[in-house]
Amino acid sequence: MPGPSARLRPDADGSDEAFLGSDTGEENGGEDTGAPAVPPHLAAAVTDASAAVSHNLHGQKLGRKGRVTRERILAATIELVEKTDEPVTLGAVARSVGIGMTSIYNYFTDFTELLLAVLEPVMGSAQDEYFVLARDQWPDAELNARAMDFVRAYHAFWAKHTGLLHLRNSLADQFDVRIMHQRVNSTRPLIGLFVAQMDPRGALGDTAVLMATTLMTGIERSITLATDRRLRRILGTLPGRREESLLEVNARLMELAIRDMRERAAG
Repeated sequence: MPGPSARLRPDADGSDEAFLGSDTGEENGGEDTGAPAVPPHLAAAVTDASAAVSHNLHGQKLGRKGRVTRERILAATIELVEKTDEPVTLGAVARSVGIGMTSIYNYFTDFTELLLAVLEPVMGSAQDEYFVLARDQWPDAELNARAMDFVRAYHAFWAKHTGLLHLRNSLADQFDVRIMHQRVNSTRPLIGLFVAQMDPRGALGDTAVLMATTLMTGIERSITLATDRRLRRILGTLPGRREESLLEVNARLMELAIRDMRERAAG
């Protein structure tokens, strides 16, 4: 938590723009060209997530520079987590952005809160990357092909965000309650989509929910292991065909689970 020196010098309109401008090396309207870049596939999502935040933790209205600083903090966190296996701390993020700890504490009380803010745009992008593939009812004749499309997209998402997602799961496994809630809440809507694939009329009740939960837990676990860069360094990279076979097996399990549930619901 920030100490008593974590004070703002607000603008006349009550925003923190003047303070943040001086603290981030942006005096006289200059730009900090050394700031980390937001990955292109997350740029819009990070901007949208930051735009939804109107005030900092001290109740000060965010000015333009305050919003930019918050975006840079998110970008630096993404970059550090994805590029290193070393523990990422608030201090490391502050050094990467080129600001003091006081400025970090204007926006985030601790690293968990920062990680949750980073995960928000990441999981938001999942809607267009793999959620969308499960929204329409899959025809019986296309179950395997549709399942394969979904599994490929899900694997690609994990491979793209491997550092962040593995860090999230690691903290959840260590019983970080806020991260545990994020993990469950981000998965629950996906499980709901597969319950609808299996049992659109709700005839099976909890049976379909349990099947969808078990299915997605198993698929997530196998893809988690396949995309864990630390395991790859220790055990070696899976041969391309073996990784493809893993996706095919997951798709086949998904197909069988959906088909079995549909037959039970119809019977």
